[in-house]
Amino acid sequence: MRGVVQRVKKASVTVDGELMGKIDKGLLVFLGIGNEDDEKDIQYLADKIINLRIFEDSNEKMNESLLDQKGELLIVSQFTLYGDCRKGKRPSFDKAARPKDAEMLYERFVEYCKSYGIKVETGKFQAMMDVNLINDGPVTLLIDSKREF
Repeated sequence: MRGVVQRVKKASVTVDGELMGKIDKGLLVFLGIGNEDDEKDIQYLADKIINLRIFEDSNEKMNESLLDQKGELLIVSQFTLYGDCRKGKRPSFDKAARPKDAEMLYERFVEYCKSYGIKVETGKFQAMMDVNLINDGPVTLLIDSKREF
């Protein structure tokens, strides 16, 4: 399971002009599901993201988490995070989970994040989405549950 995590001042996602999810200060997570992912990956990635100390404290040090800041979370599915571009000019998506499996794990990831008691918004799984954000910093991190990077 992979996440591109962006600290944002606000973010939103729409599908065909309809607002699906909107947050203020918090984290925007683009989430990719791999074909070998399971419950351990959900827990590892969610716990890591929610507890990342990437918000500034009163001393302007990145020392506080989403929980400390009472921030919000917007989760957008993005299977292209498993695109392998090492060979040729066209990405291979062999390591991405099949849509049915990915959707189930995506929904479980969202529910697990909600169990922290924070506001969690989402996009629409397997839809063409427009994502708008104001990146704060900018702060952008890559996280992989298999620790490949």
